[in-house]
Amino acid sequence: MPGLFDPIAFGAIHAPNRILMAPLTRGRATRDAVPTPMMAEYYAQRAGAGLIISEATGISRQGLGWPFAPGLWNDAQVAGWRPVTDAVHEAGGRIVAQLWHMGRQVHSSVIGEQPVSSSVTTSPGKVHTYAGRQPYEQARALAAEELPGILDDYARAAENALKAGFDGVQIHAANGYLIDQFLRDNANFRTDGYGGSVENRIRLLSEVTERVVAVAGADRTGVRLSPNGASQGVDDSDPQAVFIPAAKRLNEIGIAFLELREPGPEGTYGSTDVPRLSPAIRKVFAGPLAVNSDYFTREAAQAVLDSGVADAVSFGRAWLANPDLTERLRRGAPLNEGDVKSWYGGGAEGYVDYPALRDQEAA
Repeated sequence: MPGLFDPIAFGAIHAPNRILMAPLTRGRATRDAVPTPMMAEYYAQRAGAGLIISEATGISRQGLGWPFAPGLWNDAQVAGWRPVTDAVHEAGGRIVAQLWHMGRQVHSSVIGEQPVSSSVTTSPGKVHTYAGRQPYEQARALAAEELPGILDDYARAAENALKAGFDGVQIHAANGYLIDQFLRDNANFRTDGYGGSVENRIRLLSEVTERVVAVAGADRTGVRLSPNGASQGVDDSDPQAVFIPAAKRLNEIGIAFLELREPGPEGTYGSTDVPRLSPAIRKVFAGPLAVNSDYFTREAAQAVLDSGVADAVSFGRAWLANPDLTERLRRGAPLNEGDVKSWYGGGAEGYVDYPALRDQEAA
């Protein structure tokens, strides 16, 4: 079985190791969703990852409701991302842009309109806004004639990602956001060609992927799914029945890699008591498969590779406080502890000021 530090090809993207940096929302862009200079430093610090998957990045104002998250729908955003990708490449790294439409997980005070979704539903709990956390609002159902425009938004964002210097893109189809709201039956009550049967519910995922592939190429397109139980109020009565066909369809399209968010010990974006579908998905998806499940140790990640289920492991929160996570895992060095208060938004503190292992050893 391969080791964590063995190289791997994600389509046209050649990674020197199998330790991925999972997408991590940080909220350091401007209010207009333009990346800021310190984001270049942040990502370059983490260029030791085999592949960086960027923080979730909006494909449109309608789809981006997280305060101070970045976008990829206009020229200013492309220009803001260019120093980031240049910095990563100069540091020897590789980075793809995660393309995001949040669907109902937004607030009108941020996006300027009523949230949209597969159906008329409301997310549980509260949403982040510029005025603090507020209750979610009821989403309206996207009309069938609006969906070609959504596809256009994904295609434009993919084109902009390449213009900005990204090595490829990942379609965010997980964690209870728009595509996931179409996939799962407790959020999709449509009676048209995008609802009801499993074939219909995976249709938007398939069409989005085909459009993005037409722009970026299959060998530079990845997808993230989350067959991990309820995620931000989105769930399915029979996850295997929907996610296995979804993975099979992505395999037919020939995407460069598939990343699965699996149940984690802390239940982040998913239940802790649901079965893992990665073994079944492995049987129908022949390309590189990565799993993400709150890993913090080399041993836990290597065990996943040894099982034969996955080809790579994406670490999430461990990257927040450990810019040189790959080296720490290689040497079995202790990890820095992160400051939860600084995760979402703010300045350089808790973002680019975590010490590297070499600095700690020299002190």
